[in-house]
This record gives sequence, C-alpha cells and structure tokens, in this order.
Amino acid sequence: MKRYKALTIAGSDSGGGAGIQADLKTFQELGAYGMSVITAVTAQNTLGVQGVYPMEAAAIRKQLDSIGEDLTPSALKTGMLFSSEIIEIVAAKIKHYGWQNLIIDPVMVAKGGSPLLQQEAVRTLIKHLLPLALVTTPNIPEAELLAKMPIRTLSDREEAAKILFQMGSRYVVIKGGHSSASERLVDLLYDGKSFVYLESKRIDTRHTHGTGCTFSAAVTAEIAQGKTVPQAIRTAKAFIQAAIEHQLGFGGGHGPTNHFAYRSSLTGTRLP
Repeated sequence: MKRYKALTIAGSDSGGGAGIQADLKTFQELGAYGMSVITAVTAQNTLGVQGVYPMEAAAIRKQLDSIGEDLTPSALKTGMLFSSEIIEIVAAKIKHYGWQNLIIDPVMVAKGGSPLLQQEAVRTLIKHLLPLALVTTPNIPEAELLAKMPIRTLSDREEAAKILFQMGSRYVVIKGGHSSASERLVDLLYDGKSFVYLESKRIDTRHTHGTGCTFSAAVTAEIAQGKTVPQAIRTAKAFIQAAIEHQLGFGGGHGPTNHFAYRSSLTGTRLP
C-alpha cells in the first residue's frame, strides 16, 4: 500500500486541541503520514492562551530543510505563522523545494480572542504566501482582514472569495461558523469560476477549539492522497461535523473537538 506524507507548519498547542497536535491527529485519522515544522510554542488550554513563544528563525529554517532534503510532502498546510519573518522564511523554502499542494489556514486569533498573527504580518502573508496556495480556508473574521471588507451576507462572502482568488489562491473556502445564521451553517467554495455552497447543521456547543486547524488538516490529508479539492473539502466538512457533534467535554472553556469521531462513524466502532 502506498503511503502519503502530509506536512503541517504551525504552532504547538499545549492543550492538544489545535495547532500541530490537532493537525497530526487529523492526518493520522485520515490515513496520511504526518510531519511537522513548529513555528511557535504556545501555553494554552480551553480557557485561553497564556503565552506565545515564537521559534528562532534558524530553528524554523533547519526544520524545513530537514523535511525538504529527505521527506518531500505530498501536500502541506500552514497554520499559526505569527510574524512577517516566519512567513517569509516559509514561503522561500516552499519555493526552494518546489513543494506543491499548499493549504493555508490563515490563523490570526485564538478561540478565546488572543492574537496569533502580528498585524503587519497580514500584508506579508498576502504578498508572499497566498500566491503559492492551492486552497485557502479563512473563517469570516479572517476573510474580512485579508479582503479588507466587512462580511455580513452571503454575497459579501462571494465578493471576499473573489478577492482572495485574485491574490493567488486557486481555491478559496470561506467557512460559515462565525455567521449569524442560527440553524444552518454554510461554507462557501470558490474556484475562480463558480461557487459551491456546503450546508450542515449548526451544533450549539462551546467545544469548538481547533475547528479551523482540523478542517484544513483534513483537506491537506485528502489532497496528499490524490483527492480533488472538492472531494477533499467535502470529506473535511464531514470530519469536522462529526468532531463537533461528538464532543469530548474537556475543560472549562472552549473545549477541543473529537478527532476520533469521523473514523468511528465510518467503521461503526465505539467512540472514545
């Protein structure tokens, strides 16, 4: 059986619900071999982020080189990149090694409201990283920052998706979790020509920490294994829907999603 490698370039979450930890769990659950480049270490739990400690530039370069010289990924994703310097390093190494199938999760703010991307780094992400992307997966607040426009309606989301496509990303997914709709959640997929609307039931829960990381990691794992972008998006949506529905209930704040749930639902095995 052929094995496929997926790389995550992101921050470490000590609480295990987001970042590198969520990405590697998702890769494993979907059958991809996971690798990582850590850009920052965060001290966080379900109550919030207590500290952010960026890695030195040399450490990030060395991790990327270690992957590039021996373990070429079939697909890769970026999560928390934190600063302009880190974004520039990552973009340069992606181009140097010719890595394809980049999924960008433009992590900007933690679930509890703590900033995870410096303000000036947004411009750097737009200039250096978005033109390399196969898929970009912002939520509504992230799309507002990237597209520099308020998003209130589905038409606004369509306009923002067009702007992000023009910045270079070949596909754009604007997730609907932050919309004001009460019962149905709509994710929007744009390929430069047409829009696809993916609906699901909204789950009333506070246990949604790491949903963005998990969704983009699921897309990455599927793309690594040769799936088309629409196929990968549909699987990722089913994966995160199951992870939210079958909540673990950990912590006193925004708890993590259940990365076991999707595979358990397919196999009929007992959920942890």
